[in-house]
Amino acid sequence: MKLYVKHQEDYSRVELLLRSFLGFLYIAFPHGFILFFMYIWSAILQFLTFWIVLFTGRFPESFFEYQLKLKRWNFRVNARLYHLADDYPPFWLDAEDDHIEYDVPYLENPSRGLVLLRALLGWLYVLIPHGFVLFFLSIGAAVVSFVAWFIVLFTGKYPPELFNFMNNFLKYNERVGLYMSYMVDVYPPFSLSAEGYEKEVAIRAGVYEEDTEEQKNDFKDTDLV
Repeated sequence: MKLYVKHQEDYSRVELLLRSFLGFLYIAFPHGFILFFMYIWSAILQFLTFWIVLFTGRFPESFFEYQLKLKRWNFRVNARLYHLADDYPPFWLDAEDDHIEYDVPYLENPSRGLVLLRALLGWLYVLIPHGFVLFFLSIGAAVVSFVAWFIVLFTGKYPPELFNFMNNFLKYNERVGLYMSYMVDVYPPFSLSAEGYEKEVAIRAGVYEEDTEEQKNDFKDTDLV
């Protein structure tokens, strides 16, 4: 499982200004308009997934792939709107984006009990407690983003410490969304770095392999120290 935005060595000041003042017009609006309708279909698939998993114990792979690609699309848009990545986010489900990694192992056999529990009580034991934490984290993210904006504007560099906080804030949101979409069975931790979470998800999906040194280096700048 990989969820992160890649830290760039240099950031474009021009793109930063464009996103800040016109991003709602040329990024948020066109992408948001299409994503709105895509998420309607996503909600229908999630409803169908609930019943299919409940009666068969299996998550249809085509449904899973659609949800994954849609979340990846939304993630790359958010990466730009939070100024964590330059370049314009590509449209459509199968688009490639070198600035992000968003891969979730296919969970073929989710727990029927957990699916039923999330459908009935997910608002109580997931959305309320995590929403409470994310509310305060969002305040911190607003402050960090404000400070980072000026640093990038004057230096062209995004300080790794601030970047990691914003990156992990987005990842936190994604973990909650993935759990509520039945795509992972591991309860999202109340932590920004969530050390070991990706490993647990991979083990539950039956695809865990020890990271190579190259993979470890890929992740070393994505979590808080």
